[in-house]
Amino acid sequence: MSMQVTSQDFQANAHKAMADPNLRKAMDIIGGPMASRRVETARELPEFEALRDEGVKIKNHVLQHIDLYLEKFEQQVTARGGKVHWCRTPREARETILALCRSRDAKVVTKGKSMVTEEIGLNDFLEEHGITPVETDLGEYIIQLAHEPPSHIIGPALHKTREQVAELFEDHHPDYAPHGVKLGARSSDPQALVSEARSVLRDRYFQAEVGITGANFLIAETGATVIVTNEGNGDLTQSLPKMHIAVSSIEKVIPNLEDLSTILRILARSATGQEMSCYTTLSCGPKRPEDIDGPEEFHVVLLDNGRSEMLGTALQPLMRCIRCGACMNNCPVYRSVGGHAYGWVYPGPIGAALDPHMIGLETARHLPNASTFCGKCEEVCPMRIPLPAIMRHWREQAHEQQITPPLQRWGIEAWAFAARRPWLYRLGTRLAIAALHMLGAKKGGRFTALPLASGWTDGRDLPAPQAAETFMTQYKRQRKGSAR
Repeated sequence: MSMQVTSQDFQANAHKAMADPNLRKAMDIIGGPMASRRVETARELPEFEALRDEGVKIKNHVLQHIDLYLEKFEQQVTARGGKVHWCRTPREARETILALCRSRDAKVVTKGKSMVTEEIGLNDFLEEHGITPVETDLGEYIIQLAHEPPSHIIGPALHKTREQVAELFEDHHPDYAPHGVKLGARSSDPQALVSEARSVLRDRYFQAEVGITGANFLIAETGATVIVTNEGNGDLTQSLPKMHIAVSSIEKVIPNLEDLSTILRILARSATGQEMSCYTTLSCGPKRPEDIDGPEEFHVVLLDNGRSEMLGTALQPLMRCIRCGACMNNCPVYRSVGGHAYGWVYPGPIGAALDPHMIGLETARHLPNASTFCGKCEEVCPMRIPLPAIMRHWREQAHEQQITPPLQRWGIEAWAFAARRPWLYRLGTRLAIAALHMLGAKKGGRFTALPLASGWTDGRDLPAPQAAETFMTQYKRQRKGSAR
């Protein structure tokens, strides 16, 4: 399902998400195992930090010369019998893919996981034109049955519990009969669910006239597209149909296979805590005469969609992103509200930094504010993207363009006025602390509601100050006492 933009409703989305017990249960997986496995596998690789630095250098170099590397990539694809299609907008990309599918009279297409096809709304577009897209990544298949968009870059269905998946399969696979016996209520056993999905999808691979995949990387040196998966569905999607279409954005290009090996060593560790993903598949054009399998046609659809406008700006570091999802796995806000609350394709810290550019700051203005600025996202990002700094950039832009509500702007301007006058700031904080201490003593030391602090008190109590003094007053007094 294509995602309808609801980023402007982030606050309402977040409140709804926090009240969902199933989501709370599902999000525990992200906050626990996925985050901890990254720490463990990174620790086991002594050169992990050096590899991160090398990865940053590789991507920065490419972005400085991206036109040259993209042209070289096209030359190599063409030399191997493939074709590159350049698309500025999602509409151009959709229409290009539709025309390719129609050239094969396709009625069914299989799809590997691709965030770019989510970005351009491909599935709904193909269905509107009489073509059935079948997601073959298990997570993508689950949310396709549920008519939902993905909630995580690498785990599209992480917001679903096993019980919810079992119910979906029971509703959509009424004729599923392993060993000739129809099932009634589904077991929530993961292995049983995986076996059911595998059995149902197997025939679809052979029915498809076209296979569509994304691309984790594009190799300029060889003209290869690279997909990194754990299920092997991508290999079947791109090798069994007569036509393979790889859909990618322009920043995925890297110079050569040596650079690929460097980045792969940090990708899986950052994403899922694996040393390496199960499958890393390179596609280098259509089937050759001596090959026993493979597609007869090979096409690469390259999407810009505003990315070239990011070059040379404060947003350029975002183009280093390798879509590992580490920033989401470690973000306290994402782990509280899930991915759908962000209201567009890219959720979490990377979405909070990228979406204002992609869908407009006025629409996505809440997202850069959905951060504690704890810095964990930048700390774990394998490409060291300064996500908090970019979110701060968008906050400043929203204030300067008067996109934020007037009351919020006035509050910030009042704070800035006081902050530039230390004597006034100290006086104001002393009065505020004293008042909160006095009121808190009457309320048992905690506030369940407080003017201008509803964002905090709606979900938790606010502890009252334990003393009628500011931190600085106590600090100075203690320093004087220790100096005696």
